[in-house]
Order: sequence, then structure tokens, then C-alpha cells
Amino acid sequence: MPTEPALPRHGAAGTAVTRTVTSADGTRIAFDRLGAGTPIILAAGAFNTRSATDPLARVLSEQCLVINYDRRGRGDSGDTSPYAVDREIEDLAALIDEVGGSAAVFGYSSGATLALKAAAGGLSISHLALYEPPFRTAADDPGLPQDFPRQLSELIAAGRRGDAVELYQTTAVRIPPPVVAQMRESPFRPQLEAIAHTLVYDATIVGDLSLPTELIGSVATPALVLCGTGASPFMRAAAAAVAVALPAGRLAEPESQGHGIDARATAPVVAEFLGAAPQP
Repeated sequence: MPTEPALPRHGAAGTAVTRTVTSADGTRIAFDRLGAGTPIILAAGAFNTRSATDPLARVLSEQCLVINYDRRGRGDSGDTSPYAVDREIEDLAALIDEVGGSAAVFGYSSGATLALKAAAGGLSISHLALYEPPFRTAADDPGLPQDFPRQLSELIAAGRRGDAVELYQTTAVRIPPPVVAQMRESPFRPQLEAIAHTLVYDATIVGDLSLPTELIGSVATPALVLCGTGASPFMRAAAAAVAVALPAGRLAEPESQGHGIDARATAPVVAEFLGAAPQP
């Protein structure tokens, strides 16, 4: 579908071209277009707008055409009720159409789970790069409660956005409650509350965190599963299990601190996987 007129957006590494594309249900999805060459779409995870993947987008744009987008309901993108995971897959489909009908997809955390579901759903995804997909692998790990999306929805409906943020942090991200309490006064807390309603979307995507072995096994797309060297044991186990379950998957371990992406360490690994050459 046609995009809106381009708008300049300035960042530390230069200027990106910001556009919007219209998804199947009429929702406008905003994205930055950077670089040239092999196309790759970046899908961020919970609590994130496209600003979280902007550093990676800028480094990758030295070798690829990067589409760094705001998932629906966050940042500059629109939203349409009722929510369904299929609507987010349609958003990816619209972005893939925008770059010619086929693209690689980089999914970060719950965005990696979304990317897997999109590939299993038949989207024309040339390569999958999955950064620390959140799946439980230990037999004694209870995962998330089945009514977790409903719990979050009820808090949002009651105007308790801060409580929804903290519920997701403690239950899904597994941050210790004392640390969550300390984070209440952090300068980024208002940004988290602003997109707290999208935590329902992420909770719906990841489910109870079970490893969907059958779904993963149906994805024949060449896939690179990334897990940073500073990742938690939970994430490291999940990444290894996903890489093994994917018919064409392999594991890579770029440098990192915690769950965050080190753009300079990660971009070359992804670009090499795509076979992308530096742009002149």
C-alpha cells in the first residue's frame, strides 16, 4: 500500500526518512527507512518504540536497507481495536510489501516471537534474526498465567497504567520487586506508562512462555538466533532451544550487557548472516 509523504527525523547518527504505511485493517504504521541494499525490518519488544532499535538500525544501514518501525499502539503508529496477533502480522506484511515483497525480519524479545509467528504464517520472510526470544525451557518453570493479558487489560481499563508496568516487569520480565520499586522514580517511567496498553499485546504474543516446538519446527526460513554474552541463564537456554528447534537455525553470541542490544557488536553478525555487502 502507498506510504505517506516522507518526513525528516534527526538522530545522533544523521537523518532517517520517516514514513507511514497502511496495514490491512486501516491502521497507519510509522517507520524509519535507512540505507540501501538487502531489506531488513526491525520489530522491537515490550516497553519499546522504534527508538530502542534505532542504534542497531543506524549501524545496519551501512550495509542494508533498514525498516525500523513502531509496532501498533506505540510511538508514531496508530492502533485499532480489537487487538489480535494476526493484525500485527498484517503490519509486517504491509512493510514487506513496501520494500518489494520480501524482506528479512529482526525480532527483539517478544518481537522475535512475533517474527516467528509471522514466518510460520507464510509471510515472505527471506531470513529471520531472533534476538533473545523469551521462552521457558525448564520443566519446573511455571511460565505466565493464562489470564495474564486479562490482568493487564483490567489494570489499563482502571487507569492503573503504572501498576500494569510493574506487573509486567515482575511477572514477565522477572525483575525483582525491590528493583521495580526503585525504578518508579526513573526518568523513563512516564514513557513506559504511555505505552502500557501494548503490554497486553506482548502478553498475548508470548502466551505462557512455552516453547512452541511444533510452530518453530514448521519454519524453514534461514534463521539466526542471537543471545548476548551478558544475557540471563533464562535467555541463554531459550536461545539455544530455539536454534536447535529451527530446521535452518544457528546460534550466535554477540557482546552485550544484560538483555540490551549492543548495536556495534550485533550489526556485523546480522549483516554477515544476510550476506550484505557494505554500501559505497
